[in-house]
Amino acid sequence: MLLPTAATVTPATAATPAVACTSQRAGLAAKLVQDITAALKGRTSTTAILVNDRVTKTSCVLRPDTQFDSASVVKTTVLATLLWDAQKSKRALTATEKSHAVAMITKSDNNATSALWKQLGVTKVKGFLTAAGMTRTVPGSGGYWGLTQITARDQQKLLALITAKNTVLTDASRGYILELMNKVVPEQRWGTPAGAPSTAKIHVKNGWLPRSTHGWRVHSIGAFTGTAHNYQITVLTHGNATMQDGVNTIQAVARAVHKDLNPTAGARMMFTPPAAPQESIPPVPETGPAR
Repeated sequence: MLLPTAATVTPATAATPAVACTSQRAGLAAKLVQDITAALKGRTSTTAILVNDRVTKTSCVLRPDTQFDSASVVKTTVLATLLWDAQKSKRALTATEKSHAVAMITKSDNNATSALWKQLGVTKVKGFLTAAGMTRTVPGSGGYWGLTQITARDQQKLLALITAKNTVLTDASRGYILELMNKVVPEQRWGTPAGAPSTAKIHVKNGWLPRSTHGWRVHSIGAFTGTAHNYQITVLTHGNATMQDGVNTIQAVARAVHKDLNPTAGARMMFTPPAAPQESIPPVPETGPAR
């Protein structure tokens, strides 16, 4: 039996966490550690990373339990909660709910998200989080869903539920979430899809949010499926001086991961994200730095 190999990088100081990877593909863990670490070199933001590949039994982690303001990434959790709640009463989504869901995920519409958040209520959101095992996620209070506290580990738990059969979300619910995440408008297909092979189907949700502390929060979660692909990437960041700094960090990490997981894919066949990424900024009870 082939045992997983592990690799890590010794941090410069005891307070500096290091990327750690394991894999059942020989040499892959060390390669990922080297390339992800290089992608992060010189960047000043706080970055959390979690990668899982079911094909090669590969996992990478960095700050998996550090909490971040969610920004629009939480919209996938809102949709999952809506579907989970509908499942319990064995009902289909209404036309209005479907309209809100499509706008919320494919266009990152804030008004649609607020309507669903208000309809569900924090109690139902917490119920889904408990069912999903997302124990370190804390819903935002006062209607400020963009200030939900999230972690990379919990976001990976959500992606795992969406991409594999389970008892929390039905196959129909999972398929609907993946379908909408695959139909995100072009200007919002930045982040974790950067460098994805053309043979992979991309499912993504991103978010960004500026605040007076920790600067710009910029996040991206992505699932990559297909005949030869079954992996998920979460990259969460804060402490970015600008929005573009966060985007650049996420995309540098993503390109390294996609390249290492798909070593035979040609560079010309890799996905190139939009030159001017866009995403709506969710409402928060304070004004952040100017865009």
